[in-house]
Amino acid sequence: MDDLNARHPAQRTPHFAEVSIGALHAADSPRTVPVDESHAQDLANSGRALPPLLVHRPTMRVIDGTHRLRAAVLRGRDTVAVTYFDGSPEDAFVLSVEANISHGLPLTLAERTAAASRILRSHPDWSDRGIAGRTGLAAKTVGALRRREAPGHDPPSRVGRDGRVRPADPARGREAAARLLAGRPTASLRQIAREAGIAPSTVRDVRRRIGEGEDPVPAGQRRSGTTPAPAPVTARGRGQPLAALVTGLCKDPLLRLSEAGRLLLRMLDLQVSGLRQRDRIVAAVPPYRAETAAAAAAQCARDWQELSEELGRRASADARD
Repeated sequence: MDDLNARHPAQRTPHFAEVSIGALHAADSPRTVPVDESHAQDLANSGRALPPLLVHRPTMRVIDGTHRLRAAVLRGRDTVAVTYFDGSPEDAFVLSVEANISHGLPLTLAERTAAASRILRSHPDWSDRGIAGRTGLAAKTVGALRRREAPGHDPPSRVGRDGRVRPADPARGREAAARLLAGRPTASLRQIAREAGIAPSTVRDVRRRIGEGEDPVPAGQRRSGTTPAPAPVTARGRGQPLAALVTGLCKDPLLRLSEAGRLLLRMLDLQVSGLRQRDRIVAAVPPYRAETAAAAAAQCARDWQELSEELGRRASADARD
């Protein structure tokens, strides 16, 4: 949704039309003073050809070009060139605000603030950043307006300027991703991102934070009154003692909540317990079974090595995803 015409390419007529000035109606303008006569007079006296007006066809209201229209009247013209927009009146107002932000006489802060409040009412699902970009305000200012205009009526998700739908509360999306990761630890980042309504990079960060024993939601993204998720602790670095690595893995909720994850944890726990009693195990094997036991242990080592290599490839693939 980079602009309204990108969303509705057929709604703006690319060709010019010559229209009687009498057929046009006053703009639904964000300006408190619709026409600055001195500016219109400057345009009329400039002698140059002026760009066509943008007009809302269903209502014939001027969306962009009020001063050019006034300049045409001052020049004694009966007609003026226009292009048409066929969208809704609400979208026409947004276009008017965008046009007045990008060129012509600048809007005052009060005018931009009033325009943002109106857009919040007509497009409550738009993100704070999206409305801020259209009105020339800061996203934090739009957020404060939203809370003041409609406290407690925040939609669960918002549409950004790129057209993507994201959770209004970033914490919700991260918490949803954490739950999905716990239930489906083998799912790809993109699958989790689609279902949680967040970006794959955010899912990767959630997975990283869980792996490092942190809350999946950064403290700055939590709203007041919400409770941080329990922070699992996981040891990650190579070279650490096996017991420490396994202890960290056993605290990871993504592993504990899946059957395959619990199986891995039991296998590793047995490995730790066995190593602690290695001397007793060696002494317990009869001499005539030592060679067979050695072959079995070697095969187990190869199987563990293959599992290690497969997990390493998985980690590398996730880092590139």
